[in-house]
Amino acid sequence: MANLNKVMLMGNLTRDIRLTYLPSNTPVAEFGIATNRTWVGQDGQKHEEATLVELRMFDKRAEVLNKYLHKGDPLFVEGRLHLDSWDDKQTGQKRSKTVVMVEDFQFLGRAGGGAPREGGPGPAAGAAPRRPAAAAAAPADASSEAPPPADDYNTDVQPPEPENDNIPF
Repeated sequence: MANLNKVMLMGNLTRDIRLTYLPSNTPVAEFGIATNRTWVGQDGQKHEEATLVELRMFDKRAEVLNKYLHKGDPLFVEGRLHLDSWDDKQTGQKRSKTVVMVEDFQFLGRAGGGAPREGGPGPAAGAAPRRPAAAAAAPADASSEAPPPADDYNTDVQPPEPENDNIPF
């Protein structure tokens, strides 16, 4: 049986990105987006619904997201669903939540003009971001004033065109 786990979402960040580092110095960005849906019901009334989604991204591109995005900014993401599960230390019960593991993203237009944030967000509630000294001391690139083109982050590889156009299906 074939399997597919693919998520595509477009929405606005619900909070500033929380950037942390694993013991291996791998960057991890955790953030949320809200997707909005508007419809007219049978009663003729306009209805709105917001869905809040938790997301996680790893590696260098997590740092790129953290550098250029702020709460409220629009973003398009592609990824896969992942179920986190753990034992709650306070209650002893098994807990779980579904997150989207972001594999690709695209910046969308915004009013801020794309300037990187100055020094990143403040510490998250109860926890300060962990940043290794080597990454903190990295020189700033003068060309990083605006977000890089989305094509720089497109990792999708297109398959070659078939040589024979007489495909029977």
